[in-house]
Amino acid sequence: MDNCLFCKIIAGEIPCHKIYEDDEVLAFLDITNDPEGHTLVIPKKHSVNLMDTDSDTFAYTCEIAQEIAQHYVNIGYADGINIYINSGVDAGQEVMHLHIHILPRKQGDGINFARTEKQSDKTLAEVAETLKLN
Repeated sequence: MDNCLFCKIIAGEIPCHKIYEDDEVLAFLDITNDPEGHTLVIPKKHSVNLMDTDSDTFAYTCEIAQEIAQHYVNIGYADGINIYINSGVDAGQEVMHLHIHILPRKQGDGINFARTEKQSDKTLAEVAETLKLN
């Protein structure tokens, strides 16, 4: 994609701090560095988000994200890991190229991924009925 920031990084038009690269995937530090070591794992094949990505590409990208997360823990850089994907503008996606966030966590780091305070009016049974896949 001509205007995609991550495609420009893949093409070497914009520099990044690489953590991992192979023929299919690139992992690099997020420029926010918030928290320290915040890593993005992206497929080199452009797709917009989770719903737009073919299953083989998604699976391999997840495999590499898992490998990187395990590496961070193994080398003592992180005590735990948060991994997430924002898919769509309303979910907080800012760059329209699939990317997996890896957040290295340290005990007492002050980062709060706690549940939202907003409670649903619906029962779990009602929600499950709405969301059933089959």
